[in-house]
Amino acid sequence: MKRIVILISTFLLISNIALAAGGDSGGSSSGGSGDSKTSLYKEAVSLVKRAGKLEKKEKQGKAAKLYTQAFKKLEKAYRTDKKNPDILNYMGFTSRKTGNFKDAENFYLKGLEIDPKHNGINEYLGELYVQTDRMDKAKERLEVLKNCNCEEYQELELIIKTRGTKIY
Repeated sequence: MKRIVILISTFLLISNIALAAGGDSGGSSSGGSGDSKTSLYKEAVSLVKRAGKLEKKEKQGKAAKLYTQAFKKLEKAYRTDKKNPDILNYMGFTSRKTGNFKDAENFYLKGLEIDPKHNGINEYLGELYVQTDRMDKAKERLEVLKNCNCEEYQELELIIKTRGTKIY
């Protein structure tokens, strides 16, 4: 059992070192390769997921720090990839999660300029509208998602129906 724990620990350590090295070398290249954009984005998404887990454990302060770190990585990724709605979606999400509703809305709207039917952006923008008590706009986002047959529609619909309950 002790050997298994040591093996797993060693593997995780090596994996983390490899990921960190990949992110650093990609970020320092002057060519702005696709790999560095992808790794910044993936690192940010990983931070967002960790922050979400902390939120569920009611560790809001720690979650906010991770959302802020994720935003900084997304900002760097966006500088080299301004046509990626997924980056803008997460920039909006991390801004919303740290209480920057105006910035969040702007990022979501920029993302919709690129891809008006982006399921994630439409859902999260709808959630933002619920949070800021603009139910008519939230319902507009729900209408955009109506025919997608996707979980984003179901989640936004539930949030709108239970708007008094904070589940976003």
